[in-house]
Amino acid sequence: MNSNQAFYYRNEQLFVEDIAINDIAKQITTPFYCYSSRAITDNFIQYQQAFAKQDTLICYAVKANSNQAILTTLAKLGAGADVVSLGEIKRALTANIPANKIVFSGVAKTAEEIEFALKQNIFQFNIESEPELEQISTIATRLNKIAAVSFRINPDVNANTHAKITTGKAENKFGIPIDKARNIYKKAASLPNIKIQGVDVHIGSQLTEITPFKEAFAKVAELVNALNSDGHTISVIDIGGGLGIEYQANESIPKVTEYAELAYQQLASLKCKIIVEPGRSIVGNAGVLVSKVVYVKKGEQRQFLILDAGMNDMIRPSMYDAYHDIIRVKNSPNSSEQTYDIVGPVCETGDTFAKARKIATCQQDDLVAIKSCGAYGAVMSSAYNTRLPATEIMINQNQWCVIKDRPSYEEYINADKIPAWLE
Repeated sequence: MNSNQAFYYRNEQLFVEDIAINDIAKQITTPFYCYSSRAITDNFIQYQQAFAKQDTLICYAVKANSNQAILTTLAKLGAGADVVSLGEIKRALTANIPANKIVFSGVAKTAEEIEFALKQNIFQFNIESEPELEQISTIATRLNKIAAVSFRINPDVNANTHAKITTGKAENKFGIPIDKARNIYKKAASLPNIKIQGVDVHIGSQLTEITPFKEAFAKVAELVNALNSDGHTISVIDIGGGLGIEYQANESIPKVTEYAELAYQQLASLKCKIIVEPGRSIVGNAGVLVSKVVYVKKGEQRQFLILDAGMNDMIRPSMYDAYHDIIRVKNSPNSSEQTYDIVGPVCETGDTFAKARKIATCQQDDLVAIKSCGAYGAVMSSAYNTRLPATEIMINQNQWCVIKDRPSYEEYINADKIPAWLE
């Protein structure tokens, strides 16, 4: 079952797998996130099958959605983890993802994080700067550990994606400039307790065309050959993630098979282990955010559909001007349509999910589903305006389970501590 099949209408009601959203909303307060277990599984298996021709480790990008139920689902399928913090390492290990399938990325790894990762014997550090290399060598030497490393190379490739999620241009904070790569590998070879094993590249997120990957992979292949000629033994190539998903109907998105075939054509001759780090393309279209209409407000020039979900629950439209389809949970083919500005309750003008969006006519208390929220939704949420984070649930065929409870107001408020001088 793919994500498009996991969410469908039956008898005018929106279903996820075999359960109607409306039935869940009778038992759980909105807003809530709802994920399809089978869609996540299907998306991951697509990667396994597409990359079967190469020795490949598929490391799920934990930052996309770090819920333990999702990580455990993927761990049981054989996934590794691409992590960017100590917390994500601990999440991956708790979900029974083996340490030897964990790749540690990120530009600001602290001494505490490096030490913990070394003690777990993770598969690889993706190093992003010379000071980080020196720090890892120092800590590994003190612990009498060998740090297996790769350098994240910035190939100066334009990914043609949103400015805030492009990572492979010279102006971005990520990685080592490709023209300085051979020098830093030479330095790494001179440092104690460092094992050079790979090259890493990641040029951005939500890529909707294959050309930037082709350009980046070509540069990586050329660099690997140069490094091997310098006397290094490169055995791993981390090609990152970034493959986009369909947020709007009929968007042209490269297929996973096309992405894998490109990697095979350009990199197979190097006889390296391939690491791929999908996140959004595993969970993005496997989740929706369900919300209730609080009011339908008629302004002088437009109508507002005011929801009980806000930018604190899902910030992508506000932060990235991101488009998400929004549909009514109960829908008839004969439903009339209206044009709304669809907004939330947060006291910010930016708390807007869509402007001038035409959807089925809604009334107060109707349920709507904001689609494609499985990635960078709940994981980026907050309690701004002291709005409690949305509940998260997962569906598997005709079963559903709360996989993250909404805290009570008392729990949330009592997490604050009053200093003694105020008591």
